[in-house]
Amino acid sequence: MRVLIVGNGAREDALSWKLAAAPSCSGVFAAPGNAGTASRGENWAIAATDGKAILERTRREAIDLVVLGPESAIAAGVGDRLRDAGISTFGPNRSGGRLESSKVFSKRFMERHGIPTARATIVHSFDQAVKALADWKGACVVKADGLAAGKGVVVAPDAAAARVVLKDWYDNQRVPGGGADVLLEERLRGREVSVFAVGDGRAMLPMAAACDYKRAGDGDTGPNTGGMGAYSPPAAFPPDIFDQVRERILAPALRGLLAEGEQYVGVLYCGLMWTDDGPYVIEFNARFGDPEAQVLMPRINGDFAQFLKSAADGALDPAQITFAHKACVGVVLATPEYPITSTPVKGLPADLELPDGAQAFWGASSRNGKTVDSNGGRALTITALGDSVRDARTNAYAAVRALSSRLGNQLTFRTDIAADI
Repeated sequence: MRVLIVGNGAREDALSWKLAAAPSCSGVFAAPGNAGTASRGENWAIAATDGKAILERTRREAIDLVVLGPESAIAAGVGDRLRDAGISTFGPNRSGGRLESSKVFSKRFMERHGIPTARATIVHSFDQAVKALADWKGACVVKADGLAAGKGVVVAPDAAAARVVLKDWYDNQRVPGGGADVLLEERLRGREVSVFAVGDGRAMLPMAAACDYKRAGDGDTGPNTGGMGAYSPPAAFPPDIFDQVRERILAPALRGLLAEGEQYVGVLYCGLMWTDDGPYVIEFNARFGDPEAQVLMPRINGDFAQFLKSAADGALDPAQITFAHKACVGVVLATPEYPITSTPVKGLPADLELPDGAQAFWGASSRNGKTVDSNGGRALTITALGDSVRDARTNAYAAVRALSSRLGNQLTFRTDIAADI
């Protein structure tokens, strides 16, 4: 099986790594790919959102399966174009992807179909926001409607702080992701966890779970990022976590999708707050997470390529893979200015010389002989397995510190990923 991965981040590098190891996989390709995907296959100089060029090259190269990595490709309708041409594609159509690409659509979908989620008010201007916040009590979660690369959510401690955020967004025409629609949500209390389900158009099954760390600094301080680390499996959640998510979240979501004429094929990422009353949806994403994918892939045994192909072909076969009874911890190394800016870094070593059991996944980057040039931001994710989360954390940070001594101060990282376990 010849497999194309669309995207160029660490998520796509991790998917490429696992797919390349699958018994049924005879070749891996990436569009546009990065330094990691180039080490195990062929990169195509095609943007992840260029559906026309991806389709043309996919036909020429006789690709058997296309795996959509980033939300931008899904929102651009790459999956629609490929499926219309009869190509097996793992990743939803643009319409299904609205569960991620529009927080307003997603919130209304959840309300229509009885999926537990935070109460929210939708506003379209600063004046509407001021009126909505007039009697607001407690913290307010301000969410821009569109795709904002993990930077469109601000947790304001009170209504006054929320007004400051909204005034900046509206006065300067810089609502993250564009547009003018904004959600004002109540803040849920509990523990966050991400559950990943896989759909084949008719069924929706939970696959795995992870916990990630969004803030830039230790102790969950600093601005929101796309994610500075993660671990899997989650610790201290109910043993029937998948059963509860299947009943309360996935079953009504699948019924709703089918009722609205949507055959959802791909990953449904359920970002949840586990409250005293069970799971509530904070957000849906329409793809594997980053950095969550990087801690899920090392735990998978079996034929991952055949698993994704079975879903893409409408006959999901969960027996194709199992998850190891081991934990995995991932630590993201980013440029110091991230997420405010993403300063490119040149000349990083291509051979990272990691300890046994550790794995490195490159973010947006390219190879330049024996070195790697990074686009900046989240440059690397270093992962390691262990018999427990604590062991995996020890192994991951040993690898990070060994590597960081070679990198100097070019990249930084949080020191407390999975420390609260």
